[in-house]
Amino acid sequence: MIIRRIAAGLLALLLCVLPIWAIAQEVSDDAASNAAATSDEDTDADWERLATRAELMVIRDDVSEFALTRIRAELVEWRDEFLLRSDTNAGRIATVDAQLEALGAAPEDGEEADAITARRTALTTQRQALAAPGLLAQEAYARADGLISEFDALVLQRQAAALTERGPSPLNLTHLGDAGTAVWSTFSEIGSETAGLLDQHIGSGQFMSVLPRTILFFLIATLCLGLGRRWITSWRMQILERELRFAPFWQLLVSLAQLLIPTIGLVALSEGLTTLDVFGLRGTNVIETVPEAGFVVIFAWWLSRLIFPVGSRAGYLGYSADIRTSGRRYALALGWALAAHLLFTALFQTADITTGARAALEWPIMVIMGVLLWRFGRVVGTKPEPLETGTVSEGRMRRMVGRFCTAVSIVGPVVAALGYGAAGLALLIPAIYSLGLAGVVWLAQRIATDISTPAIGDDDAKGLRALLPVLLSLIIYVASLPVFALIWGARVDDLLELWSRFREGFSWGETQISPTDFLTFALVFAFGYLLTRFIQATLRKSILPRTRLDLGGQNAVVAGCGYIGIILAAIVAITSAGIDLSNLAIVAGALSVGIGFGLQNIVSNFVSGIILLIERPVSEGDWIEVGGQMGYVRSISVRSTRIETFDRTDVIVPNADLVSGQVTNWTRGNLVGRVIVPVGVAYGSDVDEVKKILTRIAEAHPLVVMTPPPAVLFMAFGADSLDFEIRAILRDVNYVLTTKSELNYEICKAFDEAGIEIPFAQRDIWLRNPEALQRSDT
Repeated sequence: MIIRRIAAGLLALLLCVLPIWAIAQEVSDDAASNAAATSDEDTDADWERLATRAELMVIRDDVSEFALTRIRAELVEWRDEFLLRSDTNAGRIATVDAQLEALGAAPEDGEEADAITARRTALTTQRQALAAPGLLAQEAYARADGLISEFDALVLQRQAAALTERGPSPLNLTHLGDAGTAVWSTFSEIGSETAGLLDQHIGSGQFMSVLPRTILFFLIATLCLGLGRRWITSWRMQILERELRFAPFWQLLVSLAQLLIPTIGLVALSEGLTTLDVFGLRGTNVIETVPEAGFVVIFAWWLSRLIFPVGSRAGYLGYSADIRTSGRRYALALGWALAAHLLFTALFQTADITTGARAALEWPIMVIMGVLLWRFGRVVGTKPEPLETGTVSEGRMRRMVGRFCTAVSIVGPVVAALGYGAAGLALLIPAIYSLGLAGVVWLAQRIATDISTPAIGDDDAKGLRALLPVLLSLIIYVASLPVFALIWGARVDDLLELWSRFREGFSWGETQISPTDFLTFALVFAFGYLLTRFIQATLRKSILPRTRLDLGGQNAVVAGCGYIGIILAAIVAITSAGIDLSNLAIVAGALSVGIGFGLQNIVSNFVSGIILLIERPVSEGDWIEVGGQMGYVRSISVRSTRIETFDRTDVIVPNADLVSGQVTNWTRGNLVGRVIVPVGVAYGSDVDEVKKILTRIAEAHPLVVMTPPPAVLFMAFGADSLDFEIRAILRDVNYVLTTKSELNYEICKAFDEAGIEIPFAQRDIWLRNPEALQRSDT
């Protein structure tokens, strides 16, 4: 009783609570939906304000590049968000489309049940409501994408205008006085600022407070630039003198330390000088640029010794010692020239200097760069010397690099002399940086090739392992392309935009194909292909040998499974990638004309190959004769059949010839066949004795069957002999030539013992008028 009461009380309480909970849940759902709607409205309002502001900025000419870059980044974020929103309710829309397809189209006569019409109308309204957010997101995406394109075009237009703007020529002598005045005033101001700040800091005691920290930085710089560099250099020289496996890799590791330690020293030196805080604005700009400029010099020194090695070894390029020395010298000089330009830019960044004076100061640096670049191009384009071990290609790339250096070294200074200084610098400096990047890429490619190339005599030296160096080189080359683009003026935003376009893919009809779709297609197809090969191997080795199928039938089943599996794998992969096969109908209709005219032979051979695999008039291992060729069938593919003749040569026969032509199959069904051995004896021989001897020889051969027994036939009275034939059935027709030879040996031996003559052709010559010949002799 107590339990019943407790249960009844709990049930009553539950009945009272459930309505209240339902009402509360409905209220909370309404509140959540209202909050979400409010949030969406706020988001849409923010986007509208940003888009309106961006549209106003596009039509203005006084907007800074910084402002354009900032608002463009915001537009990219919104565009990515809209791209995600474009698939809103995609699952529900697909379900509603399936429901509408199940209801079918409305009949033309209008005779339809009211319930179906009402349901179709409701589903259509529901689909429109579900598709609205996605359509609005697509419209906003198109708006954001268009604004981004306009911003990019505006920036590109400004860059082009800056490069094509003509300024004062540096060859104008009137600018030399302004240039000298600017240099003198700049250094004077730096000196006066430094002296004033130094006196001020010494008087206030600030100089002594930061002096210990400055001394610590100077000690680190001294160790890194002095002793550390020497130690690393000695270690590198020791590795160069040794014969090590993967020597370029170990050299690179030591060289990286050789590059890193001096750079740390330069950073420490710059920090130590900056800590003093006595050099003023312009002096500080120069000091902060010292690590960057010094790194350029150190990098040029480091890379030149890897490409043009020191010592007796010629390296991969095969240059002589003199050429390598010149290459190192000019590469290091180019590094110093770039460092000088960096320091010049930092020195006059905030200086009040005229455009003509700046051009007059920059042009000598550009001329020096051009001369050094021209000399370096001559060195690179030099023909290498032959190596004692291995070969060195003369290489078109060397000549192309040499010609490129020559062209840039002439065009850059000349263009700057005409007043286009920005264009000259935009040509010279990226060209030098590109040479450095090309050296790094070449070095990385050589190291990857050296590590991944199989050793001589390795069993895996062929196949995919042999292609690994090529694949690694391709990856290195592709990875270097964005860096080359940045060197030549591309912005990071441009590369990100290109990557975004790449991820979006391209449209094919109503289908959008992206790299993800390609990856999905490749993975699914690869899985289907491997599964097909696995099934084929299982059929060939485990299942079909236990059946009653002959070898030809087994091969036909395995080949048919392969074709079906690959076709199904392709269809499943295309469907999984989201490619609509209905779009192929137009392509198939366009190709039908080409197939009908240009590909009819290929299609005919393909269909004939399928017929051969199904009907199996010819199977692998059969001995056939077709088109004057006789041999064994070794393989049947979809287009042709490979026959191995008795000369051990392969003959490729189109499948259409096997289906439509006359084919003699000597071994189809069984291996039993007939052998015919012709025999001739002299006139006057005992024919009965000849028949007995031939019959005995034929019956004695192990391959001749007795049912039916061999026959000896007297065929004809020949011009020179009595012609007989031995006709016998063999157990294995593949040995017909061997059997005929063995029978001939036995016949020759038996006829010699019996005294039966095997004749040969003889001719008697009759002279009609021998007296005429005697008269001519006299």
